[in-house]
Formats: sequence, structure tokens, C-alpha cells
Amino acid sequence: MYGLKDAGFEAYLVGGGVRDLLLGLHPKDFDIVTNAQPEEVRKLFRSCILIGRRFRLAHVRFGREIIEVATFRAGVEHDSDKYQRSEHGMILRDNVYGSMEEDAWRRDFTVNALYYRIKDFSVIDYTNGMRDLEAKILRMIGDPVIRYREDPVRMLRAVRLAAKIGFTIEKNTAAPIAKLAPLFVNVSPARLLEEVIKWFRSGKSLETFHLLQKHKLFAFLFAQTAASLQSTNSKIIISMLHHGFTNTDLRISKGKPIIPAFLYAVLLWWPMQEQIDIICQDEKIPEFAALQRAMQRVLHLQKNQTLIPQKLLFTIKEIWVLQYQLTQKKKRRIHSLLAHPRFRAAYDFLLLRAQAGEPVKELAEWWTQLQEVNEDKRHKIIAKYIGEPCQTT
Repeated sequence: MYGLKDAGFEAYLVGGGVRDLLLGLHPKDFDIVTNAQPEEVRKLFRSCILIGRRFRLAHVRFGREIIEVATFRAGVEHDSDKYQRSEHGMILRDNVYGSMEEDAWRRDFTVNALYYRIKDFSVIDYTNGMRDLEAKILRMIGDPVIRYREDPVRMLRAVRLAAKIGFTIEKNTAAPIAKLAPLFVNVSPARLLEEVIKWFRSGKSLETFHLLQKHKLFAFLFAQTAASLQSTNSKIIISMLHHGFTNTDLRISKGKPIIPAFLYAVLLWWPMQEQIDIICQDEKIPEFAALQRAMQRVLHLQKNQTLIPQKLLFTIKEIWVLQYQLTQKKKRRIHSLLAHPRFRAAYDFLLLRAQAGEPVKELAEWWTQLQEVNEDKRHKIIAKYIGEPCQTT
């Protein structure tokens, strides 16, 4: 910001970084806006690259951090010929530079339209964002219906942000969400995957889940799971989801990593179990073969909603297959499972199933005991489990 200022340009910190600092939170990243155009920013900073086709952005690298620098953009004029639109009303081209005030009014929520100025260390507020920040209200800038039609993903962002910072979604901002939720069929599965991963990593995944259900959005991300929640197993499924999200949020609060594939495995576990039952009833085939077919069906249907990269697919399948293998009474298999790179994730998944009320409590306790004892006792426990005579020395 000082580099831009010293070169004769305006520069402001904006968006989530300002919002989180005012709330006493630790921002994950910082965004800068300026009246300098992208090419002018690139000339000022050697470690700068330009990205984007719809709107050029400058990414300036400082060590491991990347600071995004955007030029002020003009506000959206909904009946203007400057903007190309899809048949669903989404803006296809908005590469129009503007003033800071225009830039403020084109942002999504009032609390994200606050500008910090280094000239006098003040916050500039065109949209009454400070008022909403103090009242803990999340309010859409402009007509919510029009803004959601421009980009349906804003509905997910509203829910995710409200959960993250503990704000209430303002009445007019919330009202159209359930009615406009079907617009998600026009959003690419790749974009929805990005939003789902942000949800999982938010540290508030349980609160987000509840808000997604409240505003009728969850089924447009996980239709199969939403259907399972209406089944006779709903109590166990809700318990499993509750514990899964709670455990994930706890890990994030402790600075521990999470694997999104784990929560995908949790969310789709019961739809997959239901598919196994259907396959086994229709075709008399072994359980493991039914498992393989069920995994393919469920994951194929899910990919039509949220893209699942191959790496995630592989991990989800590993966690599920290991649930089957953890029940196998074979000495060599038990030792190989303990050394499996995904054993810990599969074991945690087994514990989660037990917490939710599935009849796997004894099995989970057995695997827990096996990890807590020394090698000699482990051999004796395994021998007893598989019915093998214990050897004494």
C-alpha cells in the first residue's frame, strides 16, 4: 500500500481483511484496491504477475504470501449494454474500471465494503457497513434477488460468512434464498466444489450445515444425503454428521490439518449404504462386490453436483473400503491395515460410526486397544481375536 502511495496512486485495504480486524479476528488474507491499473501495478513490483480474463488482477508476492491487488471496478448497472449476460442473468463480462465509491457498491455485503486508508488510518464506509458490523448483521448490497441471480454462489457465501463470524442474515437478504436455490443447477460443479471445501475448512462447518438446511440449500450440494435424512435412519445420520463436523471444527481450532475427503466420506456414507442394500436385494452378489458398485453409483451422482477431483475420489473410496476390511479376521490383514497410510482416517471414521450409534462399538474398542498396547500384547490380542492359540515363552 505504501509502495502504491509513494508512486502517486491511491491504495486501500478492503473486504474480509478489514472486517476481520475490526471483529478482533485473524484475517487469512488481505486484498488491496487501487486506482492504478494492473499494468501500472506490475511495473512497480518485480514480484508481480497479472491473472484473470474477465477482470485483470495483480498478484504481488511477499515471501510466501500473495497479496491480491485490484483496480477499482465500476458498479453493476443492471440494464446497461456494457455487460454481456448468460440466459440465466449471470454477468459474463465486467471488466470496467470505476471510482472507489462505485467499487464499494458493487461488492457483495456491507461488512465487506469497508476501506482502510493509510493516509489518515481511517475506515471509509459508503454502505453503512460499520453499522451492520456493530449490529452483527449480514446485509446484501443492492437488491438481493438481482444479486443472487447474477451469481447464485452468493447465497452460499452469505450462509458460510454468517456462520463464520456469527452474524444474523438480514431479513431481506435471507428471504429469497430458498426460492432461488434451484439456480444452483446453472453453476458449474467445479465452483460448487470450491465453496464446499471452504465450508469444510471454515472452522464453523457444523453451524454452516445448520444454516444450509435452514435456507434449503443443502440438497443442492448433497441431494443424496438430503434424501437419506428423510429415511428411518435419520437419527443416526444426523448424529454422524454432527460428530463429524464438530470433530473437524475442533481439529481446525487446534491448528491441525483436515482432509476434505473425510467429510465427503461422512456425508455420503449412508447413501452408499442404502445403495448396497438395493444392489444386494436386486442381485445376489457378495458384499464387497456390492460395495464397489455402490461407491461408483453414489460418487458418480455426487460429481454431477460438486466436482470431486480424482485424488479426493481415491481417498473417499479408501476410507469406505477400509471399513469393510477392518472387520476381517485375518492376521496378515490386521498388521497390513495398521501400516496402511489411510488407517488413521479409517479408524477415526469407525469411531465416528460408533459415536453415531452404529453397531460397531466393540470393533472400534478392539482397534483402539490394539493401538494402545505394546507389540507382545498386540500379538496376543490378535491371536485371541482370530481364534489362534496363544504361544507362550
